[in-house]
Amino acid sequence: MPNIKSAIKRVKTTKKHNERNSAQKSALKTAIKHFEVAVQNNDVEAAKTALLNATKKLDKAVTKGLIHKNAASRKKSRLAKKFNALTSNVTA
Repeated sequence: MPNIKSAIKRVKTTKKHNERNSAQKSALKTAIKHFEVAVQNNDVEAAKTALLNATKKLDKAVTKGLIHKNAASRKKSRLAKKFNALTSNVTA
């Protein structure tokens, strides 16, 4: 444990930020999993809402600095690709 006052404060703030970031990353992963489960079950409506939720969480993660913008863009693209494949299979 540090002795200097500023170092003590740094430890506290780092711990707080780490907890917040890990919670947001976990929520992001959960949103993506919900989408993938809906796609696997061929549920278009649930997939659509889950896609919107996952996209929103990805964008939020970028603004918070949790993930890089290109990584978020890549993930959104892959999710949209899966959704488009699902909708084309259902309508065809």
